[in-house]
Amino acid sequence: MNTAHPESGLLAPYAAHDERSRGRRFPEPKPQFRSEFQRDRDRIIHSNAFRRLVYKTQVFVNHEGDLYRTRITHSIEVAQIGRSVARALQVNETLTEAISLAHDLGHTPFGHAGQDALNECMRPYGGFEHNLQSLRVVDELEERYAAFPGLNLTFECREGILKHCSARVAEQLGEIGQRFLLRQQPGLEAQIANLADEIAYNNHDVDDGIRAGLIDLQQLNEMRLFRRQYEVIVGEYPGLGERRLVHEVIRRMINHIVVDLVQTSQQNIAQVRPRSIDDVRLQPRTLIGLSDTTHEEHRELMRFLRERVYRHYKVLRMTAKARRVIQELFGAFMTDIQLMPPEHQELATRAEAAHGAAGRARAVADYVAGMTDRYAILEHERLYDPAERT
Repeated sequence: MNTAHPESGLLAPYAAHDERSRGRRFPEPKPQFRSEFQRDRDRIIHSNAFRRLVYKTQVFVNHEGDLYRTRITHSIEVAQIGRSVARALQVNETLTEAISLAHDLGHTPFGHAGQDALNECMRPYGGFEHNLQSLRVVDELEERYAAFPGLNLTFECREGILKHCSARVAEQLGEIGQRFLLRQQPGLEAQIANLADEIAYNNHDVDDGIRAGLIDLQQLNEMRLFRRQYEVIVGEYPGLGERRLVHEVIRRMINHIVVDLVQTSQQNIAQVRPRSIDDVRLQPRTLIGLSDTTHEEHRELMRFLRERVYRHYKVLRMTAKARRVIQELFGAFMTDIQLMPPEHQELATRAEAAHGAAGRARAVADYVAGMTDRYAILEHERLYDPAERT
């Protein structure tokens, strides 16, 4: 039976083609009626780690409001942007979607505050980085299939998940780490997912920041990217309510950036004329990017959000609590692994037997990183609140 997917005939030669994939760590029969990258996407969506993202923080902790973005809604928004760009550039839309949906699978509870806290705890044992943890989740930690650990994703999908990596760690990762040692680029699908991530969180954090009352339209009008679209909307629809006004501005901001991204990337690709994905990997720089003007405006907005939202005292109060929860959980479990559920005790015992204290710490970090916000809070109460039942 011919299992080639119809998508293959629509792709540019430098796209990731299903039939030319470097394959999976554990060989499997080809899927019927799906491409290899569709199988990747489907496995990601059905994973426990993906479902847990619904209760993991983007900026605002889940219980602070029902309409704030979580890691799962963010990942879906990244996938939507990534698919649009991939289709416009005639590269593999399904692979771009799979990478986008998987990119945050290893994120801790409580967003970047949780990652920073867990990294501090793990510093004596090799550190913690959510990007590497996402690869660890799909390669090892998901327990679903009889024939192999993890999700056994294709090389191309795993390549996209691992966005950055130190040379020290890359040396331990085998084939997937080689591009960092050789200073090569990932495929265009991975490059698209990376930029789609930035576009999604930048623009949608504006929306959440306004909803939370941390920033207002007057402050945002200091940003060129925002002001340009704001003035157009106010001119076309005077008297429009703030909620609809904000939505219109943000959707047009995203559209402006995505159009610029597609056009700039088309120019970059046309200049070097890659004939295959391997040609893309050999380029001295990424081919997916923004024009200089839009890049600077986007960075301006990122700096604004860092100062006015991420460092707002209300956000800092929550992140201070989050850091304390993560640090105290890690400390308690590292001191006594019997405080963890039995299956995690067993994993920690085996890891310590094989790798000493560093193995024990990694198993504890795996348990803590896999928690949702509310489960981490509940576990902390179980350990430290005398009135809380275990």
